Formats: sequence, C-alpha cells, structure tokens
Amino acid sequence: MYIPNNFKEEDKAEIEKLIREFGFATLVSVKDNLPWATHIPLELVTDENGNWFLHGHVARANPQWKNFEVMSDVLVIFMGPHAYISPSWYNHRNVPTWNYKAVHVYGKASLVEGEKLEAMLRHLMKRYEGTHSEKSQSYDEIPAKILEKDLRGVIGFEIKVERIEAASKLSQNRNAESHQSVIDNLKKMDSYDAKRMAEEMEKNKK
Repeated sequence: MYIPNNFKEEDKAEIEKLIREFGFATLVSVKDNLPWATHIPLELVTDENGNWFLHGHVARANPQWKNFEVMSDVLVIFMGPHAYISPSWYNHRNVPTWNYKAVHVYGKASLVEGEKLEAMLRHLMKRYEGTHSEKSQSYDEIPAKILEKDLRGVIGFEIKVERIEAASKLSQNRNAESHQSVIDNLKKMDSYDAKRMAEEMEKNKK
C-alpha cells in the first residue's frame, strides 16, 4: 500500500483497534493469475507468544479456498472510517481530498476443520449476536440438522500474520486552523463516517 510518511500508522494498539472494530474485511488472493476477493468477517486472535492470526471461513462453493492448498499468500484489507474533505474548509486554496483509516495485513492461510472450525464459528456468532441483537441466539440453539448441513457448506481457514501496513490520513499536513475547520465541518455531517473521522482527527491533534 502506498502510504506517504505523514499518514503512516505505526501504533500497534491503534491498528489492533481498527481490525477489531471493522472486522468485515476484504480477503484477496490470486486465482488463475488474477486477483480474487471475498468480503467476509475475520476475527483477530493472538497466541501465547503474541503472534497474530486471523480466523475466518468462506462458502465451500467459493473456489478461493482452494488457493490456500497451493498458494497460501493472502492480503486482507480492513477499511475504517473515511470521509470526503472539501477544500472550502481550509483557510487557503487547495484541492479536495479524502481522509481515511485502513490496514493491510499480509500472511499465509491454512485450512481449518473439525472442532477448531466449530469453535471459530461459535466464537464469531457469540461476538456479533451479543452486540447486534436484542434477543441474541446462541450457537447451541441452532438445530443440529441445520448445523450439520451448514458446516458441510463452509471451509475454515487461519491466516498467520506476517506483515502489516496501516494508514491514518487525518489532515496531518494541514495547518492548525484548517485542521480544526475540517473537524468542525465533519461534525455537521449526518453520516456516521464523517462524525467518526472528526473523532479520530480530534484524538490525533498535534
């Protein structure tokens, strides 16, 4: 990923926070010499040595998983908040731009099955049911016949993280007055991303 020095994010805690909050990611690999992408939730886990792994699953009908058996290198893209920045918000003439936070994770994927796959699915469901549903359902409440059928239709995998690139483009290259003006104008916008971007910029003030 191209990252100008002003926008390079090297704070591991910030990177981890973005991955955990914006877990619906884009998984990219190569199939027939062309990029192949799948949009799926991925879960970040760490082992006792502090190594990072991403857990996920795809439909068995999705041929991407077959690459993991012969070419396991993958790229995972996590996209955080982003917002259009109008040049009218600066105290000088300039061009429009876009502020954003993003993380690229590179690693090797390997297939997961059996009890480990079921544990991954159980954990993923518990996490999102607990935060997105008023009447959350547990994994054990799913009828056995349905579970058995659906488990046959998915392929689990684990990505061992080898390299991370992250960008936080938050108008760091603007003077203090323009920087504050961007924050103030973003706060007036109705979109979730604009308000979140304003929060990130305030947190990152010089």
